[in-house]
Amino acid sequence: MSYTADPRVLFAAERTLLAWQRSSLALMGFGFVIERFGLFISVLRRESEHPARHFFSLLIGVLLILLGAGVAVASSRAYRRFLKTLPDRDVSSGFLVSLGAVVNLAIAAHGATLAVYLLATEL
Repeated sequence: MSYTADPRVLFAAERTLLAWQRSSLALMGFGFVIERFGLFISVLRRESEHPARHFFSLLIGVLLILLGAGVAVASSRAYRRFLKTLPDRDVSSGFLVSLGAVVNLAIAAHGATLAVYLLATEL
């Protein structure tokens, strides 16, 4: 009997995917907060004529958002690669094994769209 005959292996892989999903959402959220906080500080200082100071927070925020999107894509790929190694008997019929990966890819697409939007509106 192989170690994959245990259904807990699939569920552990899914929990790992969800943990990476939370991490990618946290990175994207933190990037958005950093970007908006730089804009908030610029408004408080009434520095509309110095957009270069806001550029640094924009750059860091967008990079964190893109990092979060990259983490979501990478974790989805790793999860799908792992699913290919599982025998069919270890996956219950009717269990949506690819739902988590699809949600992760949707999160990555939304993160990339947010990064493009922030860059387009600020530059």
